Amino acid sequence: DAVLGHQCHGTEVAWHPSARAPLRPSASALTLLDRIDGHATGSPGTLLLVTVADCIPVYLLEPRKRILALLHSGCRGTAGGILGKGLALLRERAQVEPKDLVMHLGVGICGKCYEVGAEVIEGVGLRADGDGPWHVDLRERLTHQAREAGVREISISGWCSAHDRDRFFSHRASGGRDGRMVGYLGFGA
Repeated sequence: DAVLGHQCHGTEVAWHPSARAPLRPSASALTLLDRIDGHATGSPGTLLLVTVADCIPVYLLEPRKRILALLHSGCRGTAGGILGKGLALLRERAQVEPKDLVMHLGVGICGKCYEVGAEVIEGVGLRADGDGPWHVDLRERLTHQAREAGVREISISGWCSAHDRDRFFSHRASGGRDGRMVGYLGFGA
């Protein structure tokens, strides 16, 4: 089974307890969930999907227990604590501690390209000094949140969806004309 959230740039993370059948190349079972911005599972055969075009896909894996989560984290999700909610869900449902996780922050818009208002700067825990415009690096903020929560192993993509539009989609750089990319995470039985 594959699960995709109809994202709302929020902080809801769903736990998926089991797949109906193991993943196969010909599998076509896709579940679309409304108002979900993250997924977590310990079930082999469940493929987690999020769409992104500048927001950051956050990949979380506990390799020994084979528990994983995939989060869609834009400015509202980052400010609203989607990472913390995902970590809490992993602790509650799978007894996974942040120190045991591997985290990767995928392709997204870089801080130089991400011009935001004061409400976004303040929402992610920074000060909006001066008249603006301001820039924020969501991967830097997510790294800060992860380290504060106890995640030790973090890798970060160096690609920018706006700078590298010849390779990726960017909602902002295209003026809303680009499509979306799909982040995915899963493991077989």
